[in-house]
Amino acid sequence: MRGSLFLKMYLTLLASLAVVALVGAVVVRIGLDERDTGWRAQRDLFVAAILPADGRPAEIAATLTRLSETFDTDLTLFDRDGLVLARAGAPIDAAVLGRSGRHARNGGGHVFVMRLPDGRALAARRERPFGPPGRNPIAYLALIAGVIGLAAYPVVRQLTRRLERLRRGVDAWGEGALVTRVDDRGRDEVAAVAKSFNRAAAQIEHLITAHRSLLANASHELRSPLARLRMAIDLYERAPAEATKREIVRNLAEINELVDEILLASRLDHLERLDNPQTLDLLALVTEEGARLKIPVSGMPAQITGDPRLITRLVRNLMQNALRHGAEPMRANVALTPDFVRLSVEDRGKGVPEGESERVFEPFYRPAGRSETAGGWGLGLSLVRQIAHHHGASVRLETPQGGGARFVVDFPRRA
Repeated sequence: MRGSLFLKMYLTLLASLAVVALVGAVVVRIGLDERDTGWRAQRDLFVAAILPADGRPAEIAATLTRLSETFDTDLTLFDRDGLVLARAGAPIDAAVLGRSGRHARNGGGHVFVMRLPDGRALAARRERPFGPPGRNPIAYLALIAGVIGLAAYPVVRQLTRRLERLRRGVDAWGEGALVTRVDDRGRDEVAAVAKSFNRAAAQIEHLITAHRSLLANASHELRSPLARLRMAIDLYERAPAEATKREIVRNLAEINELVDEILLASRLDHLERLDNPQTLDLLALVTEEGARLKIPVSGMPAQITGDPRLITRLVRNLMQNALRHGAEPMRANVALTPDFVRLSVEDRGKGVPEGESERVFEPFYRPAGRSETAGGWGLGLSLVRQIAHHHGASVRLETPQGGGARFVVDFPRRA
């Protein structure tokens, strides 16, 4: 298979050139034959006119002498029986009459015989051949086809070599080398395929890397509640107490919430379009979540288009993040701008270390200096960014005056 494409392309090119050369040679040959036939007829008529059958022998001999001297040629005129009627220059053997219309060697020169309409024959001999030497058009066309074939070899080979490199890259990537990329230089179809492969490979590598990181971080985050749960169960078996029971329930809820976030993050990774887009009053939705979590809400009514469950989850995660990692006072606000519906959730906690405002949206982000026992920030803010992306919104972290953190989500306004 490795060389089959190259052989097919190159042999197809050579076969096409051979057909073109053959057809061209046939056409050229037919044209030359037609031209030569017409020219010979005109020539024979001209010779018959200057050497009339009823002319006097002295006049015919004088005409032959002038032609012989003019063209430096031996001339002999034969009758229909092969007898010499007149000649000029060295004699020519009558044996050449059997080669009428063709060139022949005789007496140290090139002889050409012309048959006249009245049955006579004129034989001419000279040292050099009559007219230019004959050339075979098939040979010329075959030479041209061969040159083109040789010139096309490196072009076809280069093209198939690029395809072979692309195939090797795809094979290596398929065997697990996800960092494999192929040479995509150029502007032709092969380069376009290579660019498409590199884009797809990069996206899949990113997804697989993200899933591996998610699995590793999730397993790490699950260890703490599982260890606490095991200890609480042991304590409860030895001495049942209401506080121990609440600890068991809290750890189970934490595990359940983490598993739910992992499942939602996985679903959002593969979500192409929203399942249930509706027109929502963002202020009403934020007010409801604020009342449940006891966070004050202000602003004006504003409508957006989105999935109610996902938007609710986005608002809830922002408010729970403020409750877990921020400090009072906390507040949420919905505002209208010329281009956006803006949701902001603000607190007065320690905020995020400088330079980590983007990393805070990574799954299981852990601030610099935070111990493993304190745990990371889970998937809450990562889900916020995913949900915002699926709604055409943007999310960012700002630092308000006086410290703390303000998370801002800009939704596109409904038309």
